Amino acid sequence: MVKYQPGMASLPVVSPRTPSPRAARTRSALIAAGFDLLAEKPIDAIPIDEVVARAGVAKGSFFNHFSDKPAFSSAITEEVRQELEERIAAANAGLADPLARIAGGLRVGAAFALAQPKRTVVLLRSHASTTLRSHPLNRGLVHDMEAALAAGLVREEARAGGVLYWLGLCQILLANLIEERPGLEAARAALSAMLIMGLNGLGADPARAKAIAHEAAAAL
Repeated sequence: MVKYQPGMASLPVVSPRTPSPRAARTRSALIAAGFDLLAEKPIDAIPIDEVVARAGVAKGSFFNHFSDKPAFSSAITEEVRQELEERIAAANAGLADPLARIAGGLRVGAAFALAQPKRTVVLLRSHASTTLRSHPLNRGLVHDMEAALAAGLVREEARAGGVLYWLGLCQILLANLIEERPGLEAARAALSAMLIMGLNGLGADPARAKAIAHEAAAAL
């Protein structure tokens, strides 16, 4: 990105925050290499030498982009989480019922695990910071949970623990789908059961929870 200072139009000032094309290519190569390796093993078992060798870059390049291996892992998993959150937002667009939106997030996560097992494995290796209510990628779930509380659709206890509770259910279901590799009907049954238990746990009306769960499972 080139910026021009007032009165000095002939002297462009290049922002130091904008990476050069070469730096961007190096970072992309490192991310791609790290993604493949994280799908195979946890970050603690991945030497930096192995990352740079697979990326085809010098070892010093790694530290030009990432402070350490946990920061590297976070950058990779956040890209996958962002992709999943965008899919959830698209699936919930135009849907007003907060309970159906909360269920829709779990349904999209299940579909992601079935279609993208490698990316899901990488996502499941993410750090605990993504469970924080303040994390930008949890904004949609926080909003839906607050809307459900305001409408009296879930119990008051969900105000403090609802987001963490639901994120835990999502992680458990995705991990189970990766481990079991079920067929579509078995995956639908697992999603429906998890949604019924999860929504009931939040305090939703049992009949409504069952109807939402069945509809979400049929759409998987």
